[in-house]
Amino acid sequence: MILLDTHTLYWLATADEKLGRMSRAKIEHAFGEDGVAVSAISFWELAMLALKKRIEADDVPELRRIALESGITELVLDGPTAILAAQLEVLHKDPADRFIAASALRHHATLVTADDRLLTGGNGLAVQDARE
Repeated sequence: MILLDTHTLYWLATADEKLGRMSRAKIEHAFGEDGVAVSAISFWELAMLALKKRIEADDVPELRRIALESGITELVLDGPTAILAAQLEVLHKDPADRFIAASALRHHATLVTADDRLLTGGNGLAVQDARE
């Protein structure tokens, strides 16, 4: 399974060229194989970024609807994932990123991200640089 980091989902949804060809190909392949997922916390992050005008996203609920209808699975933030996020070695100070990393670990997913701190792959986290 592929788990999209928040910015990776946004790049995919907006056809942003920041999403590298190799990552785009792996995501497309995963749609037909193990699946593509996103943490529910990513929709909160997108809504917050839109509210602060840091991204152009007029309708985050519509973006979510389209993502889910395209076959992306939404992973809920449950208790075990939240506890795991707290237990991760110093991987990231941003709680949302810790939740996303914990979701990837719990679901044995490869996290597609451009976040250099997450790309270190600590704690056994499988990662793919979204820019590649």
